[in-house]
Amino acid sequence: MSISDLLKFGGKRPDEPRPSGAAGDAPAPGGPEPVIQSKALPKFISALSNHQAPLLIDFGPVIGTNVAFFGEHLGCKLFIEDLAAEIDKHTRARTRDTLPETLAKRFTQADASVDGVLCWDIFDFLEPAAAKALAREIVRVVRPGGAVMGFFCTKSMERVPFTKYEIVEASASLRHRHHPGTGGQKFVLQNRDIIKMFDGLTVAESFLLKSNTREILLRKRA
Repeated sequence: MSISDLLKFGGKRPDEPRPSGAAGDAPAPGGPEPVIQSKALPKFISALSNHQAPLLIDFGPVIGTNVAFFGEHLGCKLFIEDLAAEIDKHTRARTRDTLPETLAKRFTQADASVDGVLCWDIFDFLEPAAAKALAREIVRVVRPGGAVMGFFCTKSMERVPFTKYEIVEASASLRHRHHPGTGGQKFVLQNRDIIKMFDGLTVAESFLLKSNTREILLRKRA
């Protein structure tokens, strides 16, 4: 979904910021929405700023403030690929075994045509085969000099909700908002697995947060 597709929502931003609460993991419905300082996000934004009118793919849902941020500050052409919704659909239909094929065919962007990809924590919710299929597509579409940002858990969990990540502009932080999807199990990827999976990209920055989430910035060599 590109920025122009927001017109489908009647010109309104489908998501507006709400007050933040105490720090923590994904908020429960109606609970506080924590704001977490991101170390990788400023690096990702800086990498995109080196490109004129960068093309950005966002794996999260449409969040109006994020669309506005990237449009106003970087002049991005933004494509929304709501993969949480895709995972949710396959979970409900009990067809998760077909996710690798679905993800391998989902992206229409040409080879080496994308400047940045926001993965958020999508890889946490994918079995190994689906994660590898998605990583191959990312490596394919990212152009030399491009950047990829992803969050990776360090502890597997049986049942976790999805999270919406909303950029809080003033502090380059992220508000963790409730996502209505079913979520699911979280799978741990070791650093060596991430490096191998994203063959063709290099780990430029890696940060371990107090929440034990790893923020990783990957780059494709120019």
